[in-house]
Amino acid sequence: MPFSALGLSKPLLRGVDAMGYGDPTPIQLRAIPAVLEGRDVIASAQTGTGKTAAFGLPLLQRLEAHSRSRCLILEPTRELAMQVTTALRDFARFTDLKVTALFGGVGYGSQRQDLKDGVDIIVATPGRLEDHLQQGTLKLNELQILVLDEVDRMLDVGFLPAVKRIVAKCPRNRQTLFFSATVPPEIADLASGTLRDPVRIEIGASRSVTSTVTHGLYVIDQGRKFDLLLALLEKTDFQSVIIFSRTKHGADRIAKRLKAANHSVAVLHANRTQNQRVEALNGFKSGRYEVMVATDIAARGIDVSGVSHVINYDLPQQPEDYVHRIGRTGRAQHTGDAFTIASGDEMKKVAAIERFIGQKIARLELPASLPKSSSEPMNNPGPRPPGGRPGGRNVVPRMDGTPAQAKKPSTGGGFWRRRG
Repeated sequence: MPFSALGLSKPLLRGVDAMGYGDPTPIQLRAIPAVLEGRDVIASAQTGTGKTAAFGLPLLQRLEAHSRSRCLILEPTRELAMQVTTALRDFARFTDLKVTALFGGVGYGSQRQDLKDGVDIIVATPGRLEDHLQQGTLKLNELQILVLDEVDRMLDVGFLPAVKRIVAKCPRNRQTLFFSATVPPEIADLASGTLRDPVRIEIGASRSVTSTVTHGLYVIDQGRKFDLLLALLEKTDFQSVIIFSRTKHGADRIAKRLKAANHSVAVLHANRTQNQRVEALNGFKSGRYEVMVATDIAARGIDVSGVSHVINYDLPQQPEDYVHRIGRTGRAQHTGDAFTIASGDEMKKVAAIERFIGQKIARLELPASLPKSSSEPMNNPGPRPPGGRPGGRNVVPRMDGTPAQAKKPSTGGGFWRRRG
């Protein structure tokens, strides 16, 4: 079924077309009609299945049709808030709807001005939203649609109390949408007291790894991890790769050593300034950086088209984060590879991940190019030959033997605005 059969307006369909979307995904097919009908929805689906469009397109449709509708979307991180804001602006490019983002790490000036000028949709993180509520620059008395996105992540980062306070300030007569990768008991309890006769949508097994990702495990001494990382980057035919570190300092060290080995590297973690985060994400999306080293701040929801590989340099703290990490590749029906590097004392974490996803992760042979033994940092190997990695495009294909996916160019794109 095409998007045109879902009851969306011509301006929104033009926006969908301009973004290069094909047919709707399963979560979009089921959620869009329910949201258009004004139903409350609780939806869970694997990362990368198109949840933003699943709630974004129908709520934009409702805002077009009802001149005084008001919408608030809560996101757990500023990166997600920026990403969803960009997507909604792209969808709404042929309408006169206005979308603004409220998040921390930046000044209040432009946000206050946007609220003063009037907007149709606010995308916000809980902390900055509460700041505006306390300062009186924002009120929720006219709210008609509330969206809680990545709700399980809200729980992970400790935002659930703030979310409950915000929900309590919203009018009771509203439409509420829950979108999440998983629905743990705490989230189910919140939903039961927040949603009215909701449509329940579950797409796929929330614990499973998407079938578009081939993943495998390398076991090696802790002191040889970086040697293996360099060997993988040299032998693998990647378009762009995200490397996950457990800590912020670890991410900085990995990035520094990769730069010394002549890789173009972006870094993303909580200690980076807002400008540094934006520059890193934009540079990675545009291809200026071939590698992004990140902590789990990037594991959920960050949508970068064309990520061909994910490498877990450190294992995640929680087994479910493994699914979210490797879900950064193999998105939107593309294929991708994920490598995990584990030392002997991390095998208990590997076993916990395997129990969680219900399958054994394939053990991979160490690359022949890896030095036999080394616990010392590798010296700068010098500049690479012309054309990037040795051997160019024909070094090593994907793990399943198919060509690596091509990197697509990224598409980009009172307080409530009174319309009509």
